[in-house]
Formats: sequence, structure tokens, C-alpha cells
Amino acid sequence: MAEYINIKGQNIEVVASDPANPTLGQIWYNSTSNTLKGGGVSAFGSWASSNNMNTGRYLLGYGGTQTAALAFTGYDSPSGIVNVTEEYDGNSWTNSNPVNTARYQLAGAGTQTAGLAAAGRTYSGTFSPSAATEEYDGNSWTNGNNVNTARFGLRGAGTQTAGLIAGGDGPTTPAVEEYDGTTWTTVNSMSTGRGEFAVAGIQTAALAISGGSPTALVEEYDGTNWTAGGSLNTARTSLAAAGTQTAALAFGGSAPTTTGATELYDGTSWANNPNSLNTATYGLGGAGTQTAGLAFGGNGTGTIAATEEWTGAGAPTTVTITAS
Repeated sequence: MAEYINIKGQNIEVVASDPANPTLGQIWYNSTSNTLKGGGVSAFGSWASSNNMNTGRYLLGYGGTQTAALAFTGYDSPSGIVNVTEEYDGNSWTNSNPVNTARYQLAGAGTQTAGLAAAGRTYSGTFSPSAATEEYDGNSWTNGNNVNTARFGLRGAGTQTAGLIAGGDGPTTPAVEEYDGTTWTTVNSMSTGRGEFAVAGIQTAALAISGGSPTALVEEYDGTNWTAGGSLNTARTSLAAAGTQTAALAFGGSAPTTTGATELYDGTSWANNPNSLNTATYGLGGAGTQTAGLAFGGNGTGTIAATEEWTGAGAPTTVTITAS
């Protein structure tokens, strides 16, 4: 019978611990566990804990990518509104300048160096819906023109010069507005008004996901009209999302109990991923793509500052080799 050494022309490496970054097809023998192992690829995506935010909060504004995320303002029970801006570099969070109008349940969009904050809920003796718009340049926030419909619990997508806000409460509305970097223009509404949902995509190809009381409803926007998309498997509210209209990632929320459930969208239907967030949470922030996502903040058993990074299926992984 042919032996591995004759086929491959080399010995199998014997190590006391598995390599940190195995390559596909790499083979080794772990002398500690007495197992033969190799480098493969993961069949499912997974979440890994990273460094916490400096200030825990939920119902916050957010934007950016997995390695350059932006988190701003939000709420902390029982302290109230937290007016703190933080930037994430793929490893840790750094404080920056706060927004001019402290609020929560607002819409966020854009990047770490060109962020957008719109509407939300303020408090000055009483809670009130806000119409305020602010732009972030990587250092400080500047006031822009107000949105047309003051509201909170809405969501945003797109960029600082091509932004989109949709839905919200105070009262519940399906209203949608587009931003050109200067002015907000009211466009066609969603089919169903709701708040605390999630949005992925850009101004001309957006995805509105779940939310409300909660609902599994998903709608797709083509820059003009909203049409029904594939329903989420787990109806929930106060969830987060990342990615695009045809490759989205939805995670967390309340269904009605707090969940870490993660689902992936291919433009038609949603698939459950067996690996949930490590910390179940709702009212969290999300950024990135379907293959490189980021989850941060939220409320689990109290306000949290947890940060988790998502790696999609196909990432290098270690597998144990057994006889067939």
C-alpha cells in the first residue's frame, strides 16, 4: 500500500499545538491530542470577539467597514443618551469628537472619514423626534440641512453624498428620503411603515429588513420603487445588517427575546447560519460586508460594549482527519 511519504515526498510534521494560520492542504500530527490534522476551509461563517468599545451603548448610529467602522451617540440605561463618537481600526476603538445634537434611534450611513447622521430622538425635558442632519469628516461633525420628516427608529444606507433614510417612528412612517450631500428629497415610500429594522446596500439598491413589532418583511429598493423581497427566517426587531442588496448579512435583534441569530441573503432568500453572535444583543450597530462584517454595542442583559467580527464561509480552518 502506498504511504503518504512516498506520495508527497516529505514527512508529516509533528507539533505540540496546531498552526495559527494553516494553509489549505497542509497536514500535521498534533502530539498533544494525538490526532492527524490538516488545513481546510470553513463550511459556515462565524463570529469572533474583538476588543470592546470604550463606551457601551445601543440604538446608536453607525457606518463604515470591518476594519474602519464608525459608531456615534446612542443610549445607555440608566444613564441616558451617550454622546460619544468612536472609530474602529480592525483591532481597537478610539474616541473622536461627539455629534452636535445628542440623540439615539437615529440613522447612520457613510464611511469612517465621511459619515452621515440623520434624525433620531433627542431629550430636553421630554423625548422628541429630531430632523437634524450632521456630516463627519474623520474628525468633527458639521450641521447640514434637516430631513423633511422628523422621526426616530429609522435606518440609513449609502454614502455622505448619496444617502438614504427610510421608515421610523414618532409616529410610525414608511417615508423615504434621499440625500445628495446638501438636500433631502422625499421619494417613494416603503410598502409598510416600521421602525427599528435594518438596512443594507446603497441609495439605488437598498434592502429593508424585518423590524416593527416584529415582522419578517423584507423590501428591496431600486432607486425608484420598493418591492417585496424574500422574508427573513426569524422575524425580529432592533437587528443590524451589513452587505449589499444581493449579498446581505442580518444579525442580532429581539424576536421577541434577545437573539444572536445570523442569516445570509442571496438576493432571493435567506439562509440560517448555524453560528450566532457570541453575545445575543439588540439595538446593536453593524458594518462591513457579507463576508467581513462587524457587530458592536447593543443591549443584552444590560447595555454592552462587545465587538465581534464576522468571517464568511471559505475561511481557512483546522480539520481533524479520521479514517473513512
